[in-house]
Amino acid sequence: MNDSFEFQYPWLLALLALLPVYAFLLGKSGKLSALKFSSADIARAAGAQAKSAAGRLLLFLRLLAVALGIVALAGPRLAEYRSETETAALDIMLALDLSWSMMAVDMGKPSEKVTRFDIASGVLQDFVRQRPNDRLGLVVFSAVPYLASPLTLNHDWLIENMRRLHIGILPELGTAIGDAIAMSAKRLKDSPNARSRVVILLTDGDNNKGEIDPLPAAQLAASLGARVYTIGIGIEQPCHLPKFDPTTGKLQLDANGNVIPTLMLQPANYSVLEKIAMLSRAGFFRATNRRELESIYALIDRLEKSEVKLRRLASYKPLFQWPLLAAFGLLAVELVLSNTRYRRVP
Repeated sequence: MNDSFEFQYPWLLALLALLPVYAFLLGKSGKLSALKFSSADIARAAGAQAKSAAGRLLLFLRLLAVALGIVALAGPRLAEYRSETETAALDIMLALDLSWSMMAVDMGKPSEKVTRFDIASGVLQDFVRQRPNDRLGLVVFSAVPYLASPLTLNHDWLIENMRRLHIGILPELGTAIGDAIAMSAKRLKDSPNARSRVVILLTDGDNNKGEIDPLPAAQLAASLGARVYTIGIGIEQPCHLPKFDPTTGKLQLDANGNVIPTLMLQPANYSVLEKIAMLSRAGFFRATNRRELESIYALIDRLEKSEVKLRRLASYKPLFQWPLLAAFGLLAVELVLSNTRYRRVP
């Protein structure tokens, strides 16, 4: 918001250029005086005094009054401008896999002890921060999906809920991709005024639980006008599931500070994820490390942009009364002086 001084009709200020012509016309000689003087020296002295005092002062007052009148006609005003944004926002449901396999430590650097879930959660929080105008919600799932957050513009609250999550917080074991998509689509259906509806599903496993198969769930989402982006994470070779505490989601390390391997995890078959994305006219992505996952969410961020319109509003405070009052004041002073101290005898 900023204030500025301006004229409503600035072209009227061009009339100020006529003031010299007006002054010239006032200064033209008129009729001869009706008085006769016995001496030319007396008349000459009287004329010189009138010209230097009364004539110039009264002419100046008249010209200044006319100039102020022109300024008043030009409409001086104080303009206060402010900008408002109109956003056609998106509704985005984030579906995050919390199955035990998300504890694998195959996506970080060799020296790092960072799990798939840790990387996914951090990148997801950054994605939320980059979309302040959109309503975002969160569905988490293992063998059963749960609504962790409805669609909201309170992104700080959403991120805080994400930070409370950990692997093991959901008691059921397995991966119900189809049910997670169906729940996300249903939450988007309940928001009829959205310009666009998007589901972003992140998982590291195959669908092996749930009541709804992934492809019918994708068809349901597409029928509701939602695009389902799918992201498969994890390396494409077997890796161990490390030992961890399901009550806290913390890795359990040996005496040397190394992870303790347990059962062997097999790479997931992500062909189903690709078909899900195709059915809803979205995209399928693979990420084997943090950098790739960050690039994927950055790409989705560019593909699914909110439409933001900037509207400029203005309010005006008129100021014409001040130069107008000053002009009338000067005309009154001129009238008083011309009929008193500087009165001329015809």
